[in-house]
Order: sequence, then structure tokens, then C-alpha cells
Amino acid sequence: MNQSNKLRVLFCIGVNQNFFDATAPEAKQVWAAFGSMMTGMEEMQGIRVIGNMDDDQIMVGPSSGWPWTTYVLADADALEHVNAVCNLFRTTPVGDGTYKLWKYCKIEARIGRELIIQH
Repeated sequence: MNQSNKLRVLFCIGVNQNFFDATAPEAKQVWAAFGSMMTGMEEMQGIRVIGNMDDDQIMVGPSSGWPWTTYVLADADALEHVNAVCNLFRTTPVGDGTYKLWKYCKIEARIGRELIIQH
């Protein structure tokens, strides 16, 4: 990628205690909602997902901050697109929609630019 005005974004996603307190059927609904959120992120205009990384095998329990549970690296056309991804946690319903995904997970976006080494 050439130096551009695109934003390089690391979405840091943590799992809250509410997920660990959930019943098995509720946790299954959370997992389904999480999948919908990830699909929404990948299909969002102005966002290009580069890849993701999951710490679930070496991190156990809720994420109150770094280290996070999972990370998504993406390029964004503008800050409004980054905001829209974060908003997916506020709007993605879990199960019957009584609760949204942000009851169980949280997200923080770190924004920078691609590091280009000039030779």
C-alpha cells in the first residue's frame, strides 16, 4: 500500500464478565451475535479488514484492558467508518434483542498509519 490518507486501525476487542456469567444458551447467542458483528465489520463500506488475531488459548477470563481477547487489523477510509465499526457493539442484538453485544464485549480502536520505510 502506498502512503495515503487511509487510517490503519487496530480494533482491540475484550470479553466482559457478563459473557462468563451467561448460561450456555445465552453464551451461544452471544457467539452468534459476535459472528454477525464480524461479518458486519468485513462488509462495511470504508473498511478493509486485513486480518485478525485471537488470544483465547493463552488468555483466560475477562479483558479489562490490554491484553485484549482478540484483535482486528483494518484500513479505514475515514474516522466515521471507524466509529461505525465501534457502533456495531451498541447495535448488534443478542438473542431476542433485549441486550446488545456491548453487554458482553467491548471494543477500543487504536488509529495510526501504515509504517512505510523509505529507502
